[in-house]
Amino acid sequence: MKLSVIIVNYNVKHYLEQCLYSVRKASLLLETEIFVVDNASTDGSRDYLLPRFPDVHFIFNSSNAGFAAANNRSLKEARGDFILFLNPDTILPEDCLTKCLDFFLKTRNTGILGVRMIDGAGNFLKESKRAFPSPLASLYKLTGLSYLFPRSRSFARYYLGNLPEQEDHEVDVLAGAFMMIPRSVLEKTGSFDEIFFMYGEDIDLSYRLQKAGFRNHYFSGTTIIHFKGESTGKGSLNYVRLFYKAMNQFVKKHYSGNRARLFIIFIQAGIWSRAIISAAGSLFYRARLSFPAKKKGVRILIVANEKDFTFVEDVLLNGPQRTRILGMVNNDLTPAAKTLGTIEQLPVLVKKYKADELIFCENGLSFKDIISAIQQMPPGIQSKIHASGSDSIVGGKSK
Repeated sequence: MKLSVIIVNYNVKHYLEQCLYSVRKASLLLETEIFVVDNASTDGSRDYLLPRFPDVHFIFNSSNAGFAAANNRSLKEARGDFILFLNPDTILPEDCLTKCLDFFLKTRNTGILGVRMIDGAGNFLKESKRAFPSPLASLYKLTGLSYLFPRSRSFARYYLGNLPEQEDHEVDVLAGAFMMIPRSVLEKTGSFDEIFFMYGEDIDLSYRLQKAGFRNHYFSGTTIIHFKGESTGKGSLNYVRLFYKAMNQFVKKHYSGNRARLFIIFIQAGIWSRAIISAAGSLFYRARLSFPAKKKGVRILIVANEKDFTFVEDVLLNGPQRTRILGMVNNDLTPAAKTLGTIEQLPVLVKKYKADELIFCENGLSFKDIISAIQQMPPGIQSKIHASGSDSIVGGKSK
């Protein structure tokens, strides 16, 4: 077995459905096995996913065991020479896995390989490459200096902002959303530390592998979509609590003396700062609900063939969100097709019809084509994805 893909699911069955379709296509030329560990989801994931993916190895936990423990449970059954830990809210291009495996063949002593990640609007996700946390880097991040000087070697140290995103780099930390690791490396260093329930385990594993003499690499040769935090509610008080608790655990495990004490002070300051911001945001949101603005329908272009266009149109018309479907985009320009234009004309069509959102249907397009097209859109345009044969549409703004 060349590759074992391990995905942990918690109440994101539709995201996972789209993810699995993309993983299937990306592994067509590889001897691959796919594991899904479900952490006691309550959204009907089991009944929804089992009949759709009979080729996937499902493990259903009776309780939420956390990210680290769930991955480790599947790792015991995995047979691949390489292990890919993957988030369920990701979409892979068709050549992603083969390119990553080729990188391992060309680069000696690689411990973890991570890739370039974008969100649903095509924005680069800075957590694709990071430095190990330090008191100073955390202070710059906490005070906002890293955002004011995003390319600074010093102020943007946390996200390595001085390193170009379109180039390969040896880095400290790679994101748990996509971590490819040789089995032989994990046998020497161990996998995720289960003291981390959620967050921090990717930093800890990156740290331990580097300490063991392996090199962690950020690979820019392939780009994936990571819709980010759909199963964890990033921005909520609970997220803040879990994230800073994980950072606290990391500091206590690996740092000592004055450095650890200083770091913990910054972490506590971060918790209080984020809690105040979150509480203020909640008050503002409730105030806005008291004075509801006139609802404006979202203007949508659908990139699809006629069959998928009809499916998406039906979903949108029966959904809770007010939408205005502007029309269909594909390369069939016959009069009967009633298309607004070709896929190559998308950036122009978005401006011409003042679209707010795009829905890409995989039928007729590859996932690689979709990821490429999303990055060519004007700023602020959100995108959703519908895989061929799937029963859902997912995006980065709402489930």
